[in-house]
Amino acid sequence: MNVLFTERQEYILDLLEKEKKILVTNLAKDLGVTPETIRRDLDTLEKEKKLQRVHGGAVKYHQTKSEPHFLKKMNVKSDDKKAIGKKAAEFIQNGDTVMLDVGTTTIHLAGAISGVYGVTIVTNSLAAAEVLNRRLENREFDGKVIVLGGVTNPAQKSIVGSLTCKMLEAFRFDKVFLSCGGMTITDVSDYDFEECLVSAAMVDRANQVFLLSDSSKIDLQSFYKICSLTTVDYVICNHDMPSAWKEKHLDTMLQWITTKGGIQHES
Repeated sequence: MNVLFTERQEYILDLLEKEKKILVTNLAKDLGVTPETIRRDLDTLEKEKKLQRVHGGAVKYHQTKSEPHFLKKMNVKSDDKKAIGKKAAEFIQNGDTVMLDVGTTTIHLAGAISGVYGVTIVTNSLAAAEVLNRRLENREFDGKVIVLGGVTNPAQKSIVGSLTCKMLEAFRFDKVFLSCGGMTITDVSDYDFEECLVSAAMVDRANQVFLLSDSSKIDLQSFYKICSLTTVDYVICNHDMPSAWKEKHLDTMLQWITTKGGIQHES
């Protein structure tokens, strides 16, 4: 069928209410128009804040100017985050120097570290520091915890700012574990500009970069870019790598690890 834009718009928005993501190729076939026409339609609807463009299609519009409160985020997909944190903890070895950022998934990583010795953990997360200190006190692992200085963000239980970035210059990490607000086929992003600056500085100081992300972050673009996905060495997720991403990252060093089945994609 070939329909006018107003009818296509109604069809697209109705379909988006039913499905998590809509694809350009499917819409073009269903509506009897070219993919270019659908892309223009989606661009128009995105400008009207009726949806959000992602690679290959669109998802529901998400407001990215304000980040959900830390405690609210902790309750979102908590089982998946715990599984991701547990899997990530398996990569921490004796003697490692590790950096944890301020995400809720890295809190679950902090709570899963055990049985390792001589580990130095640096973080700008007040919540993670509390969990790590308790586990040190209970001798669940051996090492030390360093909390970066800076300006506190009470709503996110984080420490950020120019002082935080300056302190990072004194360190070199074996591994950095990041969370994110969204990841696309090309970029890793988050909500808060100050937190993104700190996360980007962490990436620059690390030998290996681990991105911890539940499936709800796939194909979402938050407002501020942290780094390119090609900078990441490992993605740990509760979902398989999207099929459209596999060809793009065929020749990169990115490894995609699922909580349910180990390495799902290895370049």
